[in-house]
Amino acid sequence: MNIKEDLYNSCEVFIDNRLKTVQHTIDDIQKSLTSETKSSAGDKHETGRAMLQLEREKAGNQLAEIQKIKETLAKIGTTRTSDIVNLGSVVYTSNLNYFISISAGELKARNETFYAISPSTPIGQLLLGKTVGDSISFRNQEFIIKEVF
Repeated sequence: MNIKEDLYNSCEVFIDNRLKTVQHTIDDIQKSLTSETKSSAGDKHETGRAMLQLEREKAGNQLAEIQKIKETLAKIGTTRTSDIVNLGSVVYTSNLNYFISISAGELKARNETFYAISPSTPIGQLLLGKTVGDSISFRNQEFIIKEVF
């Protein structure tokens, strides 16, 4: 397995964990909705149900967002390489290392630290289309791209 595959797999684990969390939340809300019984305080009951419905809607939106993230990750070919930074690139810079994929935060692969970032993030936008030797400036810091694959 190459380092790109390791990073890709870490991103899949990140998504699966988020999916499990949201699914658990939806299940809890569903249980609460079905166990809500009409009490003598009718208004209180209706307010509680409305709040649960809002929570369920929010969780549904999170579920849709996770699906979009999964689709983005699925577009990445772990065996493809390119000299130009694009979706799926592993980028070594003079400061930090990046995996252009999804926003999954800090990942470890082969005793190295990488930051999984979406191409739509500010740093992702700066990196896209760059090649080895190019430099970018981000938050008053200068980065030089050392390696791209």
